[in-house]
Formats: sequence, structure tokens, C-alpha cells
Amino acid sequence: MGRELRQTVFTDQDHQLFRTRLQQSLGVLGDTVTRSSFGLPQPMLGAELEMFLADPDDGLPVPRNEEVRLAAADPRLVLEVNRYNLEGNLTPVPLRGSPFTALHQETRDLLSAVAKAALPHGAVPYCSGILSTLRPGDLTRHNVSAKRRYGLLDDALGRVPRDLNVSGEQSCRLRSDTMCAQGAVSSWQIHLTVPAVDFARYYNAAQLVIAPVLAVCANSPVLLGRLLWDETRIPWYEQTFGTYRTGPSGPGERTGFGGGWVRDGVGELMEAACRHRPLVPMCADMPPTETTRGGGPAELEELRLHVGTVWWWNRPVYDPTGDGHLRIEMRALPSGPTPVDMAANTALLIGLVLDHAAAHEPVVPPLPFAHARANFYAAARQGLNATLWWPRAGSAPVQRTAHDVVGSLLGRAARGLAGAGVTDDEIQRWLGIIEARVASGRSPAHWHRRARRAGACDREIFRHSLELASEDVPVHAWTVPGAVR
Repeated sequence: MGRELRQTVFTDQDHQLFRTRLQQSLGVLGDTVTRSSFGLPQPMLGAELEMFLADPDDGLPVPRNEEVRLAAADPRLVLEVNRYNLEGNLTPVPLRGSPFTALHQETRDLLSAVAKAALPHGAVPYCSGILSTLRPGDLTRHNVSAKRRYGLLDDALGRVPRDLNVSGEQSCRLRSDTMCAQGAVSSWQIHLTVPAVDFARYYNAAQLVIAPVLAVCANSPVLLGRLLWDETRIPWYEQTFGTYRTGPSGPGERTGFGGGWVRDGVGELMEAACRHRPLVPMCADMPPTETTRGGGPAELEELRLHVGTVWWWNRPVYDPTGDGHLRIEMRALPSGPTPVDMAANTALLIGLVLDHAAAHEPVVPPLPFAHARANFYAAARQGLNATLWWPRAGSAPVQRTAHDVVGSLLGRAARGLAGAGVTDDEIQRWLGIIEARVASGRSPAHWHRRARRAGACDREIFRHSLELASEDVPVHAWTVPGAVR
């Protein structure tokens, strides 16, 4: 969905042809990923950084993303759904040596470039799971970005009024008929390339470990002035697309955590995605074939376009670049609060995925999928205070606090990174930040709640966090405005 669309009106014939192409693509995909030349010689790591444009004084959104993007003249920047949202696509790096340091430095450089371009427009880039200073009027269709794909998607999803409702410490309710309400949220999305033959192993590992990682990274406790979940971004994002879960024989969730462990590889997930109604049935000039005229892997344009309209928290990606590869797009972590925190979050998640996907581990984790799913939403709701089900060698799963689970997994994350060739200094640097965060109990969401309880209003919290983020101070070391130290 990152590219612009050349077609905006679709007929019944377009829909029928697109569905046919999707089924053809599934067969071609199965043949393509088993080619000896398919895949990358070593794992690669990438990231997408979503951010807000906000007024530095009052934190209100500044709807100037197209102007800022043009002023920055940086090909890494693209428009996101609302006119105060931007996304930066970082340069992929090999998963060895010092990959997180590389991501950290590029994140800093990119935010600096956006800040320079945004200054004449009275805005600053701000990284957070939710911009807590938003008002209901900021989440309406008039703020949709100039790229026509967003308006087209909004219409295709069906602009039926629905109630968005999240209850936590307080409650927040908004009646909306547009997916533009998701402009309230921003993510730090991590991409990991994986071998096709072991796709199920890596994907299941990501599904298992995302709950404790989300718990320690949660950064979205306030929306429209209400204290809600530690990671309110999760239920809000899902609800803005509507409810798309059907019965046992239906296509399942279009937005959410998924319905079960993967057993048969990437084709199983792609087939599940293809059961959903196409939203943008734009067909390529030619039907899918196993190779292109130049001898490269299949383009599979229809399949790639369609999977981009299925918003699972861990999403499969087929990429035909070069000899082609598969990767997992891990979309559950929030943006911010600082480049150093995001790099540390990435090290924790990637290390755990690698270790839990190791050959000595079972392809299907020893945990009922219903427990993994429950873990994810418990972590989003309660952060480090959540109670999670966790596997235990030789016996049934046990319930433990997320705080304890994360602390116990740091060694496994280090082992996973070391096995990939990440240097010892790199591992100690970035996992050390997570260790300090766990020891202090100060996740980004915890800091925000403390500031609220100390009497700071959302605009004061915004200004304070903006100042600390500009200094790239990790969140566990942040001072709390108004608190007695």
C-alpha cells in the first residue's frame, strides 16, 4: 500500500479478475519460495518510524505533512493517513555486528531532517504511540492526507458510523465513520527477513514473544484526555477499521492478532489473507507468473497489494526485490519515546524471536494459542503489571507477571542476538537499557501515568517529553514534571 494507485473506480469485473489473480498468485508463491535461489544469504533488519507533526508549545497537531515532506526532499519520508502523520522508512541493515546502533543513528538523523523541514511550518516531529493532546475534531475525514489511496481505502471499508470505545482507568468513546480516527496512533514497525523453509518457526516465535515485549515498551496510556490502557493504540487501531471477525468458517480477523499457530509456512497466512474482501482490486497488466522476463522471482503485485490491506500485528511480507525474500513485519510496538528506546526495544524483540525460533525449539510453541492471544491484549492493557501465561519446560504453562517474564527473558534475547553475530558490546548496550527499564519499572506508559498523577496536564507532559526526547534520554531515566524526587 506504499505506492500511489493509478485507478480509483472498480467494477464487478475488476473484483472478479482480482480474486482470480489472488488464487493464481497463491500457487505461484508456493513454487517461487521453494526455488533454490530464493531468499537472502543473511538476515536483514529494517524499520518504519511513524511520527506526529505537532506544535512545540501546545502539542496540537499541525496538518502539514505534504509540505514538510517536500521541504525535507528525503525519499525515506512518505505520507501517513492524516495530514499530521509522517512515516520514515529506514535503510535495511544486516543482522550482525552493530545493527541497532545503525538503526539508532539513522533514526536520529531522520528526525533531525524532519525537524529542520517542519520548523518553518510551526511544527516538530513527535514520537509516541498516541498524541495525547488530540481533540475529537482532529480525527475526522477533513484531515485525511493528500494521497488518494487513503480516501479510497476509507470508502472501501464502508463509512458506517460506529462507536470506538476503550475502557481503562477511565473511559473514552468516540462515534466515527472513518478510518481517519487511526491518525491518533503511530508505530515503530520492525521488519525481519526469514528463510522460507523456517517461516512458520519464526512467525510463531514473533506471536509468542510480542506480549512481554509490548508490556515493557507500552507508550500510549492517554487518548482524548482519558487514562486508558498502557498501550491504548492496540484496541483503538483495531476498532477504527471496524469489526471484521466472522464465524469459524469465515476469513477471521482483518485487523488483529490472528487465529492460530502457523504450521504450513507462509502460504497458510497468505491464503487466510486472501479470504478477505479485496478493498483495492487493481490488477497488473499481466497475470502472475513464476518468473519475470528478466528471470527474477514473481512480482505477485495483486497479492502484495491485497496483503497490505490486512492489518495483522505480525504480517507476512513477500518481496520480489533481487532474488526475492520473505520477511515478518512486526507492527505492534509503539513509536517513541526516543531513538535510544526504540533501538533497545528492537534488540529485545529481535533477540527473543531469534532464540525462540532456534532449531531446538518446537515449530509450534508449547502454549495454547488462546493464551498467547490473551497475553497480547493483557500486555496492551496493563503493561508490566499484566499477568501472562508462559510456557514452562516439562510442565503446563504458568501465570507470571509481565515484569517477571521480561526479566527472565533477557538472557534468551542476548543468546539469540549472539547467535546471529551481533557483537557483545552491542548486546550489552541495548539490552542493558531494557534491563534498567525493568529494574526501575518505568516503562513509557508508567512515566506518563506518574506525570498525570503528579498533576501535570497533557500539554505540560507533551512539552516535557519533547525536551527529554530531543536529548535522547532513555525513558527509565526521565524526570516526572511536578513530582517530588
